[in-house]
Amino acid sequence: MFLDEFHRAEGSTVRISAQQASRFAKELADDFNPIHDPEAARFCVPGDLLFSLVLAKYGVSPKMSFIFKGMVGDNDPLDFIPSEANEFNISNGADKVYLRVERSGAIIKNPSLAETLSRNYVAFSGHNYPYTIQPLLTAQHVMLNPERPLVIYERMLFELDSLMVENPILEAKQAELIVKGKRGEVNLNFVIKSDGIEVGHGFKRLLVSGLIPHEQAVADKLVADYLQLKHNYQAAAQ
Repeated sequence: MFLDEFHRAEGSTVRISAQQASRFAKELADDFNPIHDPEAARFCVPGDLLFSLVLAKYGVSPKMSFIFKGMVGDNDPLDFIPSEANEFNISNGADKVYLRVERSGAIIKNPSLAETLSRNYVAFSGHNYPYTIQPLLTAQHVMLNPERPLVIYERMLFELDSLMVENPILEAKQAELIVKGKRGEVNLNFVIKSDGIEVGHGFKRLLVSGLIPHEQAVADKLVADYLQLKHNYQAAAQ
């Protein structure tokens, strides 16, 4: 499984180290959000890695919803108990729920489909900042606080017309930002295509907080600093 190097399993318990999570974010998702850096004070495992693990271990259904409830830290235990239920949680096996999964329809355990969906979704998801989110913020005259740029993954959902799809590809559609004071809700919509034909759709929702009035020079520096992190990492990896 392509995810083997990004987690370790002990029975039904999965653990993800900060280093594994960071590599997944940077190398598969092209996501350089500092919150995924191992040394980050508020480090968390990328939600896209949890999403990918669910598809790999629980299969794919025509309609699936993923609601993120908490931030997964370095080597936190994750309980991936096998289930055929339409609703289940990924938790620490005790009182902490990290992810709520809801699904309907048939369940197909096709590793190739799960991997292709995961890789395509992760590639779409990881490019949200700065390419999509920053223009949305600018259009509404707000920006992330450079002292604490907090963007939280709240949920994602997808629907497929059929599970008999080959080489599904995600294509970004219209995105929207709803601002409520210092908080905002970003909805990033997409369609799923196979051989050029639309076979499904979905969205990713992010919550942003601590929004401040837009200042072009400050916003430009925030984007430049982000892209510099990406450049530095890729240059060191060569």
